[in-house]
Amino acid sequence: MTEQTIKIVIVDDHQVVIDGFMARLQLEPDIEVIGTASNGLEALDTVSYLQPDVILMDISMPIMNGIDATEQIKKTLPNAKVLMLTMHDNREYIMKVMQVGAMGYMLKEISAEKMVQAIKTVNQGATYFCETTSQTIFTQTSSPVKSPDINPLSRREERVLKHVAEGLSSKQIAKALEISYRTVETHRQNIKHKLELHSTAELAKYALEKGLIK
Repeated sequence: MTEQTIKIVIVDDHQVVIDGFMARLQLEPDIEVIGTASNGLEALDTVSYLQPDVILMDISMPIMNGIDATEQIKKTLPNAKVLMLTMHDNREYIMKVMQVGAMGYMLKEISAEKMVQAIKTVNQGATYFCETTSQTIFTQTSSPVKSPDINPLSRREERVLKHVAEGLSSKQIAKALEISYRTVETHRQNIKHKLELHSTAELAKYALEKGLIK
């Protein structure tokens, strides 16, 4: 390991995601993953002990989410550089992330090249927001604070929900959106969690009420 090597800690509650990120980064000679954590609370101890240069932080995790974890980390380690990696391109999430001191925000589907670029950018003290996130920030109109009508779904999740409501299977949705079956299943679980709905019928009703289907 050289002096220029960027030390990384990855925080995510899905081991398959951690493995995927590690596989992307292990080919980079100037980046080294020195530790992982599976939730925000575990991240506090791991980051405090290992003192990484950059922390790749998921948002939706059990025990303690990534936003709360980032806020706590920044209190004890104000120079910590947190880069959010998430499925959500929702404006509300992005604003919260910026408020607690994260230095970057990008979707998990980002290319390995862009991920490396983001890590190096925040390591140098600059902020990094992926193209999709930037578009979300500047094109979505700002909603009133605590409005009960805020849509918690990302644009991709809305498209998945629309197809679910139309009766398509996960396999058919994956083909229609040109994404993997696993990604569709992840979106479906995230949608149910965000909307606090449990059945396909409830999802279809919500989609109809929101005008996603006619």
